[in-house]
Amino acid sequence: MKKFVMFFIVAVEAVLSYVIWQKSPEYIRLGGPLLVLGLLAFFLTLTITIERAIVLWRAGGRSDSGLFVRNVMVSIKDNKLDDAADSCRRQGGCLANVVGAGLFQYQIMKDAVNNRRDLLTETRHAMSEANELELPLLERNLPALSTIASIATLLGLLGTTIGMIRSFRAMSNAGAPDASQLALGISEALVNTALGLITAVIATVMYNFYTTRVDKFGATMNQTSHAVMLLLRKNKEG
Repeated sequence: MKKFVMFFIVAVEAVLSYVIWQKSPEYIRLGGPLLVLGLLAFFLTLTITIERAIVLWRAGGRSDSGLFVRNVMVSIKDNKLDDAADSCRRQGGCLANVVGAGLFQYQIMKDAVNNRRDLLTETRHAMSEANELELPLLERNLPALSTIASIATLLGLLGTTIGMIRSFRAMSNAGAPDASQLALGISEALVNTALGLITAVIATVMYNFYTTRVDKFGATMNQTSHAVMLLLRKNKEG
């Protein structure tokens, strides 16, 4: 997601958070203006969660990755590199891009390099570079989820603290406590705490889930690249 698009989304969600706070029932509005930041953190968590789901779904390619790997391996084993490269182009996604980069480099350098060891080295470098380009795309915005989880918790704690200050101030009045101010403080504490904890839980769970998915993508790309190199090494030159 490009930066200017993300800035636009943050601005829209900030306005939406303010509108929701203004239109909410009174017991939610009593959470105070800090609730706007809590709602913004919540909406950002949902936005990043959906965006990462789409990116990782596309990264898997157009068909089953296991079937794709088997087909490519069979083509390489039979020395049908054109068929293997064509399978990569049709599949798309991170794994196909990495394998395709290696096969493309192998085919280009095959007639230009006399030393087979140099040919395999160039092929390995091509797949390694493609891998290094793909992983940052998969990891993008994941640190933001982790940051939001921490910030949401702190916002909930801040709202709780401010609400308790308001409540104790109402109780400190001479005579009977100011019931309205006491209720306002309690509402501010509880609403902000609830929203902060909900946001933090969602952000933490999704961060761990997506991090695990990215690690699996990385492991699969490394294993497949290694298997491709072994098959290319076994094949006769030409």
